[in-house]
Amino acid sequence: MNLNISNSSGQPIYDQICEQIKAMILTGQLGEGDALPSMRLLAKELRISVITTKRAYEELERQGFTVSVPGKGCFVAAKNTALVREEHLKRIEQLLDEAVRLARLAGISDGELAEMLTLQLEEEQK
Repeated sequence: MNLNISNSSGQPIYDQICEQIKAMILTGQLGEGDALPSMRLLAKELRISVITTKRAYEELERQGFTVSVPGKGCFVAAKNTALVREEHLKRIEQLLDEAVRLARLAGISDGELAEMLTLQLEEEQK
């Protein structure tokens, strides 16, 4: 599994692992029933503590993205469409927040920003 971990990031390592695995599930890189690497293997590959990978896997399971099968490992859970939609909405809100922040910094009016979004939507529909 190709995960990029940054020690200089303010984000905890377990959270970086969770976010990247969730992104792989949401984009279809990991499909229903796919096995995740064992906690020990992932810890070894990333050169981090097994406790950190355990925490990441527990969080993914708590959020409904994975299921653990005792003695067999951790697997991608069946897609819950409501959960997937909620995750996408959360990401869209984050991106829109960033767009609004940048617009304010650049002195772009609300009308101009709305027009930019409208044009983007129209372009995407072509």
